[in-house]
Amino acid sequence: MVGYRIGIDVGGTNTDAVILDEQDRVIAQVKTATTEDVATGIETALSRVLASARIDRRQIRHAMLGTTQCTNAIVERQRLSRIAVLRIGAPATLAVEPLAGIPEDLKQAMIHYVEIVRGGHEFDGREIAPLDTEAIRAFAQSVKNRVDAAAVTSVFAPVSPDHEERAAAICRDVLGADFPVSLSHRIGSIGLIERENATILNAALTGVARRTVQGFEAALAGQGVNALTFFGQNDGTLMGAEYAMQYPIRMIACGPTNSLRGASYLTGLENAVVVDVGGTTTDIGVIANGFPRESAVAVEIGGVRTNFRMPDLVSVGIGGGTVIHLKPGGGFSVGPESVGYRLTEKALVFGGDALTFTDVAVGLGKVAIGDSTRTASLDKELLMAIYRDIIARIEEAVDRVKVSGDAVPVVLTGGGSALFPDVLAGASQIIRPAHFNVANAIGAAIAQVSGEIERVYSLEKTARTAAVEDAKRRAVAVAVEAGASPETCHVVDIEDVPLAYLPGNATRIKVKAAGDLVG
Repeated sequence: MVGYRIGIDVGGTNTDAVILDEQDRVIAQVKTATTEDVATGIETALSRVLASARIDRRQIRHAMLGTTQCTNAIVERQRLSRIAVLRIGAPATLAVEPLAGIPEDLKQAMIHYVEIVRGGHEFDGREIAPLDTEAIRAFAQSVKNRVDAAAVTSVFAPVSPDHEERAAAICRDVLGADFPVSLSHRIGSIGLIERENATILNAALTGVARRTVQGFEAALAGQGVNALTFFGQNDGTLMGAEYAMQYPIRMIACGPTNSLRGASYLTGLENAVVVDVGGTTTDIGVIANGFPRESAVAVEIGGVRTNFRMPDLVSVGIGGGTVIHLKPGGGFSVGPESVGYRLTEKALVFGGDALTFTDVAVGLGKVAIGDSTRTASLDKELLMAIYRDIIARIEEAVDRVKVSGDAVPVVLTGGGSALFPDVLAGASQIIRPAHFNVANAIGAAIAQVSGEIERVYSLEKTARTAAVEDAKRRAVAVAVEAGASPETCHVVDIEDVPLAYLPGNATRIKVKAAGDLVG
């Protein structure tokens, strides 16, 4: 039977939707304005792309969504769940208490109770102290009916998750079997504070994720679509609905990675720089072996330093809606403000009163959008100076993501990329593939499901080959849990880094597995 897939990606300015057939051919695409409440924009894009496709909706098998809702919740400090924070690490970690480095306004928005109890492990799996189960039970009793979720972090949990899992069992015994408990060994890397912060953010986003999943499923049902739903992760892959509600932090930055995956698919390139131009920002990233290159350093999210996986991106505050300020005595400044999803209301060429990057490109004849006569009175030399300044910023950003001085292929995606020239410094060639303006939605629709594991192994107790095989098995299990078909799961990346600063011949092994969608 014929099977179709829907891919939807929500950006700051536009919400894009595509429908692909079983040969991954685009049979319908739409681009609509993102709405303030996001959900309305998703419903609009969905209804329009279905109307355009004119297919039997019963034959749609999968629906994928990449959304900014989790990112927005943290940045705006809104819609976050009330959470309790439990650290298992006394007496070893009392010098630095939980919430280190979290901005005060974010603490006020989500955190209600904090506790440190005895327990935790050394890097080689030995207990620092026995787990204080009575203290955990008392803590759970004290927060009952007062919080929406809990974040549990234990010292060296990626080495031995035993204490975290026992704590979660106690919490669910007291608070209910369905109570959301985020465990740090499933979210972050080795460092305690950054891993704890990522776990706290994950717990705070569980309510947002639940509403997002339920809203998307309701929108599909309202259009007569009964499909398996998947959600974009920030490594360019997908996760199932249940997994997304457990690990919503993985949705953060999924939009740019969808564009990277879409660019790789549309061009057939497995190694390139991708410049994704939206209405508000331009995100520049690297495709390495077909997947987005991961950041090697800790990443801040909403002012919080974390160490869970994030794409290696450079974001520049330039997009089609970027506002250009003309100075009374001559000269100009670019942004950082943007008219965003109100581009078709505010830009000069659409009858508005704001001079935007789109107006500059139209005025120079780079692109035909809107009413070009509304830019006729603008000084062409000034417009060219503005245009050159903007392109120079993008070229600088491209150089920042490159690992060498050699020219590399550059793929332009996003609706705003139509404003860019066909030549950029540092690029061996400029590629605008077919459907480049909805590459993000295509990236969501064609993505695989992935799982990742990172653990420290002591090679005094375990042979290196056995440690690698154990990490592979765990990564495949995580991918299957996220929604991958077991028969298609395979390892796509292995990283084995000896830890010379730890005794006992320790090594950090990181494995990523990926597979096709289940069903």
